[in-house]
Amino acid sequence: MRALRIALVALVAGTFGFSTLAQAGAARTTYPVVFAHGMGGFNNLLGLEYWGDDYGTFVGDPCSLFEVGCNEDIDGNQKAYVAQVQPFQSSEVRGLDLANDVESFMATAGSSYVNLIGHSQGGIDIRKAARVLYERRGYTVVKVAVSVSSPHRGSPVAKYILNLGPGVTSVVAALATYYGNVVYQSGNDAYAGAKQLVYNDHDPNDGKTTGMKAFNLAYPVDARYAARFTSLITAQNGLNVNPALYLLSEFLFDIDGDGSCADDCDNDGAGGRGDGVRNEADDDGLVGINSQQMGHRLRYSESTFGFDSVTNDAGLGYVSNLNAPSATQSTSTSSVISQDHLDVVGVGPDTFDEPEFYAAIFHYIATYD
Repeated sequence: MRALRIALVALVAGTFGFSTLAQAGAARTTYPVVFAHGMGGFNNLLGLEYWGDDYGTFVGDPCSLFEVGCNEDIDGNQKAYVAQVQPFQSSEVRGLDLANDVESFMATAGSSYVNLIGHSQGGIDIRKAARVLYERRGYTVVKVAVSVSSPHRGSPVAKYILNLGPGVTSVVAALATYYGNVVYQSGNDAYAGAKQLVYNDHDPNDGKTTGMKAFNLAYPVDARYAARFTSLITAQNGLNVNPALYLLSEFLFDIDGDGSCADDCDNDGAGGRGDGVRNEADDDGLVGINSQQMGHRLRYSESTFGFDSVTNDAGLGYVSNLNAPSATQSTSTSSVISQDHLDVVGVGPDTFDEPEFYAAIFHYIATYD
């Protein structure tokens, strides 16, 4: 789609005598952008490039003269970095690691501020990191925090894995089936990672309070920690979903992710309740739409002749209390991106244009940072 669009723009420009000099679609952000990966991520996810397109191009890599294998839609002076934390751990641990990484990137860039983009659990980690950075430095370090497909109110998949029993062994084995031996590497705790992503405390008798409900109270949407909190929500239905996610929903259980409730009322591991309708686009294969909104909901719009854009969906209001979104915010499909949980970070192949998607996010951040 991007190649066709560029060709058409060039043709129109040439016809009317306008300059055809290549122009980046996204403005450069004032402060660097740091990407935070989700569970199972590191340099790659399931053997595929994380934060890349279907060909392995990093979405934050700007193009220099005559360079190929870069993101031609972002400014040539854009600064972007990829953090690397433990693939399987709680967000208490991962968020602290992320804060340390961010400070290193800030020193490299010579910047006192930063923007954060987190996918899946990474969107939870950035909230911990934002608070840590505020407490260390005494001011609001994070300008814009963007979560993509993040289970802020938990995921039924995490609850399903924890319910396999007995104990840690089966949890690790289940995750290893999907992610390989990275689960067993030093520093990883797959059990802690799974417990992080259920809404309520999974084991009230283990002496440690875990789960998203408690985490949301400790690391809230608070203007001291980030000047602007935003989120992009994904959902998909049918055979276009990644095969592993499709099989998960079709043969194990349905993530009924567009109901509203003040707590985890159907005890599936995610805040809210289902509406009882199967096979509808109310989840992305791992996370329901009733779990994903943080702060402002963003709208992603694709354009055939111009550049894609990200804007605020002003109609749904702001989710400041992650444990208590409104019924409308929990159930609305407004601005939901028709992609599964893995497509948006380059695990394809598909027709989704990851470089332009993140270029549009950069342009949005540049408006506010």
